[in-house]
Amino acid sequence: MGVLRVVVTGASSGIGAATVRAFRAAGWDVVGVARREDRLRELAEETGASVFTADLTRQEDVDALRDHLEATGPVHALVNNAGGAKGLDSVEHGSIEDWIWMLDVNVIALKRVTSALLPVLRRGAVERGVADIVNVTSVAGHEPYVGGAGYNAAKFAAHALTAVLRLELNGEPLRVVEVAPGMVRTDEFALVRFGGDRERADKVYDDVPEPLVADDVAAVIADAVLKPRHVDLDLIVVRPVAQAAATRLARGPLEVRKDPE
Repeated sequence: MGVLRVVVTGASSGIGAATVRAFRAAGWDVVGVARREDRLRELAEETGASVFTADLTRQEDVDALRDHLEATGPVHALVNNAGGAKGLDSVEHGSIEDWIWMLDVNVIALKRVTSALLPVLRRGAVERGVADIVNVTSVAGHEPYVGGAGYNAAKFAAHALTAVLRLELNGEPLRVVEVAPGMVRTDEFALVRFGGDRERADKVYDDVPEPLVADDVAAVIADAVLKPRHVDLDLIVVRPVAQAAATRLARGPLEVRKDPE
């Protein structure tokens, strides 16, 4: 068997870029996929990864990605990482345009890519003995919270899609893994959510002792794929120690209680 190959979506920044680095460090060939060609070029120069520019909300771009991969060999793993949030509005007052965007990038794009690449992944499974689909969701897909609304709806849908896909693929050597991060401090997630308001985005992380960073999540993703082929980590929830739940976040130093109750 030759070098193993993984496709990583949302590769131009944050968890996606960190995942590209993690797999390259493990000796894998990587195809990083994102919309921003300039960011992808920088990542390719840094890591030696291959890159493919695509907007995953456009079927023609996903079809072109599939054709490129089919022409260049099998794929042994797919990391569906592309996604994002917009706003903290309620169900009543949330922007329909924001909801459509969140459902498109977090759910419909996930379905498009998975459907298109399953035949290529099956070829990889024959060669390697197993192939992996890793869907990066969020604790927002498991715990509703005030201010979640559209993002909760999208990530709950992505969680359900992942669970159904695992049932559909039962009997094939295809592992379906869900990685659901909690608070992760990246350059862009909160910035996109708050429409480019840097001050508001930075306040999300104020006084939080050691929120996760992209490398932490990337290490979890790579570890799941590198497990022995009979081991399937169905669902991995990863949070900083300071975050007990989506709505339970410690701020300030973590200290042992003198008189724990």
